[in-house]
Amino acid sequence: MRSSILSVPVQRFGRAPDSSPQDLLAVEEPLQIRIGDRDISITMRTPGNDAELAAGFLFTEGIIHGASELAAIDCYDNQAVVTLAPGVELEEERLRRNFYMTSSCGVCGKASIESLEAAGCATLAPGPAVPESVIRALPGKLRQAQQVFEHTGGLHAAGLFSPSADLIALREDVGRHNAVDKLVGAFLAQTPLQDRILMVSGRTSFELVQKAVMAGTPILAAVGAPSSLAVKTALRFGMTLIGFLRDDRFNVYSGASRIC
Repeated sequence: MRSSILSVPVQRFGRAPDSSPQDLLAVEEPLQIRIGDRDISITMRTPGNDAELAAGFLFTEGIIHGASELAAIDCYDNQAVVTLAPGVELEEERLRRNFYMTSSCGVCGKASIESLEAAGCATLAPGPAVPESVIRALPGKLRQAQQVFEHTGGLHAAGLFSPSADLIALREDVGRHNAVDKLVGAFLAQTPLQDRILMVSGRTSFELVQKAVMAGTPILAAVGAPSSLAVKTALRFGMTLIGFLRDDRFNVYSGASRIC
């Protein structure tokens, strides 16, 4: 298994001299995702949970519909090679749709939201009613569980919580979207995750809302700010979108009725 942390020599200033100063860095390497012999995507990620990342990416980008469409994922040499289940074929329309569903592709918001609708997304299930105290507890629990961040200070995190603020699982990565894909991939057989809360570090882009919608998660909370398209998408699909969740305060941009 490839390490997610690398020790490197540094020169320190502004503190007592160190005979052999070292710093710990979060590893960033490319992962080539392939279906059979066809290249699908390259993403820069932190090594670890690569099969989950590939599965989550293919699902949240609408290329597969669920865990039943996967037969195997083999990971080696910074590659994740996916074998589809017997009888499942890669649809060109699904593959083309992938390239219209990322926040960096430059298409308009209307086209992006329509891509989600084309992938079969509908208004999210009502989901649980969650007390304010549960929402306020999420950042601290997420931070306490970030083991690699504790050593490097250089990773984002995505955490899956129960309606009572119990941390079910956490994934870390240099990219927020990768952390979410790893988490979704780990629970792909249980989607939709309609009784769960997704908490992410950093800001919320359209891409993160997209992935949460695809996973069926009704509540998405973030430490930072949402983008305008993230809010628009959350409103369209009935998601509770929370931003600036820190220091015992938060903003609700959509779906405040789920907060009690």
